[in-house]
Amino acid sequence: MRLAGKRAIITGGASGFGEGIARKFAAEGAQVLIADLNLEGTQALADELGAKATHTNVALDQSVQDMVAVAMDQLGGIDIVVNNAGTTHLPAPMEEVSEADFDKVFAVNCKSVYLTAKHVVPLFKKQGSGTILNVASTAGVSPRPRLNWYNASKGWMNNATKGMAVELAPLGIRVNAINPVAGDTPLLKTFMGEDTPEVRAKFLSTIPIGRFSTPEDMGNAACYLCSDEASMVTGVCMEVDGGRCI
Repeated sequence: MRLAGKRAIITGGASGFGEGIARKFAAEGAQVLIADLNLEGTQALADELGAKATHTNVALDQSVQDMVAVAMDQLGGIDIVVNNAGTTHLPAPMEEVSEADFDKVFAVNCKSVYLTAKHVVPLFKKQGSGTILNVASTAGVSPRPRLNWYNASKGWMNNATKGMAVELAPLGIRVNAINPVAGDTPLLKTFMGEDTPEVRAKFLSTIPIGRFSTPEDMGNAACYLCSDEASMVTGVCMEVDGGRCI
């Protein structure tokens, strides 16, 4: 029960890495609010885990404000925020990615971090404690071709993590990130462009351990970074990638 007594918001928590984090946090004793666009999936998972659910668009200020209000009402407070919700564009030459796709990637992957900080950091400052975890990507450390603007958004996330950490550390607030390699999640096909055995084999050949990240991998890493065991850890962008970035 490494997160006993902790109250956590997990965005994009209905599937993929977010679901893995939600399951781990609930198993370790945290009260969890799962926030996602997919309300039906969110509610089903919340019912299974004994968690709370809310419909949230992390790119909209009012929606994030409402999410925080739900957490305060239903959890009685907030100790942890996991910025997991994310999106990408289809692989393409950088100049061919549409402006609409560019705007969506940066709204979901970057603006969301700003918005959760806007509404949660004042609460953390008031209580003198809190933990923020940003789910970035190895793409922000070792970019892949044809995913340029997605790469850039995750690089932004890593830099924001360090900037937030150094500013908030004196106030008792820790900020870290995890950098997963691609996982067998709903976004995998979008990353690869097409999902065939040949494309998977080529992708896996770049990961020394020889497998994709799993939701369980992310849950385990997130649990450590958000627990009191990591009380001296802030500003870290942890690669959970099977050696991809070596």
